[in-house]
Amino acid sequence: MTDPRVDGDLIVFDGHCLLCSGFVRFVSRRDRVGRFRYVTAQSPLGRALYARYGLDPDAMETNIVVIDGRPHVRMASFAAAMAALGWPWRALALAGVLPRFLGDPLYRFIANNRYRLGRRSCPLPSAALRDRLIE
Repeated sequence: MTDPRVDGDLIVFDGHCLLCSGFVRFVSRRDRVGRFRYVTAQSPLGRALYARYGLDPDAMETNIVVIDGRPHVRMASFAAAMAALGWPWRALALAGVLPRFLGDPLYRFIANNRYRLGRRSCPLPSAALRDRLIE
């Protein structure tokens, strides 16, 4: 995929999920240099990125965090985003040192229950965040 909109660091997230959009709001407020751009998993571009990285675009089972062209999924996506934010948030990147057999099931449990853990509709994004949304 050679879409100029996806050059640079990117987070693909479930735009209908309170936890997922909350994660994006958390990252965008702490991303002092504007490193990340965002795309919803429901958009045509988001669906294409899921397929590109071998994920089911209908399941939306994970955020995808792309840093320096490298995709990160499940617990590694959280850890990569936190590491990119710098201190003190970089400390949360320690979640990435969990072995995949522990971290990924924990991530999957949260992802599979995300609509039960919060309402399904999300507040409108801030103007600053809207400027960094691709689709």
